[in-house]
Amino acid sequence: MTLKNIKHWVFDMDGTLTVAVHDFKLIHRELCIADDEDILTHLAGLPPAESAEKHAWLLEHERELALASTPAPGAVELVLDLHERGVRLGVLTRNAQELARITLKAIGLEQCFAAQDVLGRDNAAHKPDPDGLLQLANAWGVTPAQMVMVGDFRFDLECGRAAGARTVLVNVPQNPWPELTDWHAKDCFELRRLLA
Repeated sequence: MTLKNIKHWVFDMDGTLTVAVHDFKLIHRELCIADDEDILTHLAGLPPAESAEKHAWLLEHERELALASTPAPGAVELVLDLHERGVRLGVLTRNAQELARITLKAIGLEQCFAAQDVLGRDNAAHKPDPDGLLQLANAWGVTPAQMVMVGDFRFDLECGRAAGARTVLVNVPQNPWPELTDWHAKDCFELRRLLA
């Protein structure tokens, strides 16, 4: 199957559709999380009250970033092109669903994604768990093999592989995870050229 034959695309948000701006060192420091620990996994393991308090801080911190989002080079053109071709589009992010919608509006792409096709950490187990991709496959009535997961980090690729979907690494000049990647594009402009 070639990339241009795939009619069901799922995108990561931060660093994929948008310019990456998260300062993970700051988040780790503010939430008292060791640098080598995954933020969401750490928060899930805390006592409920402490977890809720830290999730609330993270949500407000990320809200400011969402409101100021800028699209990654070529992302708007790529998504609009896919939308015009009738491709079904989804978002699977480790961010909160409400912030993903704010981000899509900020970069001018909210009309390309049905509200129910934007999943965040509050709708599915966070990536690299394949839960969100499997939910979208089920909702769309397709097998994961008929989908592609597009992202900028190994969690996106691991999620796609675990679900049985194809994977595209984008916005990373070199590919540090070739064993997880079906296609690699240095930016969304190059990814769009792969569809020609």
